Amino acid sequence: MDHVTISKFLSLVLRHDPEAIGLQLDKNGWANVDDLIRLANARGRKLDRRIITDIVASSDKQRFTLDDAGVRIRANQGHSISVDLELQPLTPPSVLFHGTATRFVESIRTQGLQKRQRQHVHLSEQEATAVLVGQRHGHPLVLTVQAGKMCSEGHRFYKSKNGVWLTDSVPASFISFPD
Repeated sequence: MDHVTISKFLSLVLRHDPEAIGLQLDKNGWANVDDLIRLANARGRKLDRRIITDIVASSDKQRFTLDDAGVRIRANQGHSISVDLELQPLTPPSVLFHGTATRFVESIRTQGLQKRQRQHVHLSEQEATAVLVGQRHGHPLVLTVQAGKMCSEGHRFYKSKNGVWLTDSVPASFISFPD
């Protein structure tokens, strides 16, 4: 299997459905690497420690983290299952960006950005990153979020290990839409 396929598989079992292979995550989303390898291989997914280490180190999106001992692995964010990533609230930059598809604009204008099945709304510091995210969903639309103002009004922000800004929701009043 190529690295993209393996990365998608790791996203599935570490972010959404560990039970798909019988994997147990702890309350902070960590899984034992040896268990992951054993369970994946038992289901026909060729995995070993070298492949996992390479994906963690070389992934452009840095979706996964190994603990300091290399014994445990977890996804950095994007979970649809409940885990506590032990993130501390931080003050965000004054503006952040969110990439989505143009077909969602009317819903966002009325409801703002909602986390839906995820634990958080994902935001980026770079507009270019938001464009890439939006392209995954169709014709991209980049929204500007007044994160500094949100924070000053009591909304909490967190930053994942791979640099993605997270918040519970973004009310429409804090979003600037392109013309």
